[in-house]
Amino acid sequence: MATIKRGIFGLPRLKKSVRSFMLFVIAVVVSIIILIFGKELETKEIIGYSIVVFSCYAALFMFVYRFRGSVFLITYKVFFLLSSILIFLLLTRVVEEGENKELLFIVPYTIIAVVIRTFFDARTAMYVLLVELLLSSLMIPQPFVFILINYIAGMVAIFTLDGINVRSRIIVASLVVVATYMVIYTGTSFIYNPEFQLFSNSSLFIFNGALTLLCYPLILIFEKYFLIISDATLLNLSDKSQPLLRKLADEAPGSFHHSLQVANLAEEAAREIGANTMLVRTGALYHDIGKIASSNYYTENQVDNINPHDNLDPKQSAAIIIGHVKKGIILGRNYKLPSEVIDFIATHHGTSTAYYFFKKYSDKYPGMKPSEKDFNYPGPKPFSKETALVMMADAIEAASRSLGDYSEDSIENFIDKILYLQEQDGQFSKVPLTYKDMSDIKAVFKRMLSNMYHARVIYPERNS
Repeated sequence: MATIKRGIFGLPRLKKSVRSFMLFVIAVVVSIIILIFGKELETKEIIGYSIVVFSCYAALFMFVYRFRGSVFLITYKVFFLLSSILIFLLLTRVVEEGENKELLFIVPYTIIAVVIRTFFDARTAMYVLLVELLLSSLMIPQPFVFILINYIAGMVAIFTLDGINVRSRIIVASLVVVATYMVIYTGTSFIYNPEFQLFSNSSLFIFNGALTLLCYPLILIFEKYFLIISDATLLNLSDKSQPLLRKLADEAPGSFHHSLQVANLAEEAAREIGANTMLVRTGALYHDIGKIASSNYYTENQVDNINPHDNLDPKQSAAIIIGHVKKGIILGRNYKLPSEVIDFIATHHGTSTAYYFFKKYSDKYPGMKPSEKDFNYPGPKPFSKETALVMMADAIEAASRSLGDYSEDSIENFIDKILYLQEQDGQFSKVPLTYKDMSDIKAVFKRMLSNMYHARVIYPERNS
């Protein structure tokens, strides 16, 4: 299989990569200005600040690009991460300019950890928090103590939160943050300050913990204006009692059941490769909502072996089948689905061909060359691991129903063939997948399909 992952300057990713790269450059410049503005510094000191700032952002850039490719390719997410750093760096500079340096203990750096943990993941939150503290420490008299106290408090806040129940546990997290600040501050004071008195500065830590409660309204604001979706919102959207999912279940029951199976397959594969499981599951549940319109044109919803395509020209049939993508996008927007969920509707077929009707047209009109645009889905192609997983799971689940032999070898060959054809068609050219990712995904699909179609004991009929 040809390599799927592209380099930073691969053409499919160039434009978005450049935008994200420029945001990092701007962040470096703004950070240097915040650190040196108004200070009388020698040239070598300015160079020193520039080197340190550049190094911190370079480390963050490589982390986001290498391990969070789906975040790197979405400009407003990169902007959100970098803005968090710059806002708190500026806040640190303002407080540091004051006479009472102890007021630095009321700056709620844990807000960065909590908010980013809510919208992204724990590792990203820890990296961003660390970069923020390293940069801020350049202005602090005791940088080691400053980094130690705030980083441990931030990590404790992250681990206190649950990815799904973040909002309900923010109060608990704020209390834990206060306790952590007091314990770590006491420990470092015993080492560096022999005249330290127990519970000194406790009021500052309590105030800091109270400010952490601001995370809740901030999360609501960011969801609304930054269009970033949290796991809590995804959990709510994936509830089968949601109006749009109920509509799908009522009007296209076969498509609804198919979506459930796709969600199960894709979610398990996402868990295996470290993708966002809640986003994958939610996207999979909604990916086929466009089939609500004209549901009887899709085989999974047909009854009594009545197929309306028998009376249509293959080109007309292809237009109807392909049209469910556009209809799904419109329906999703009407129901105010987040853009990240609508992305799954738009990309789950990529730019692939409705091959059944393409072949049917070729057979019916052997002397005419069919136009590919009449039989190709509009795209775009999947651009993240999550959207790619739903495309894979959708194709495999749909095609598996016609698989007559469900032995392990047959299932394995079937999965290899489906994914190979998608890869050769270039559907994963924008996705940061590795060979190991693909191997793990195939193993999960094989296990899941084997469990779905395992042999059952044939029970004897009862005569009386």
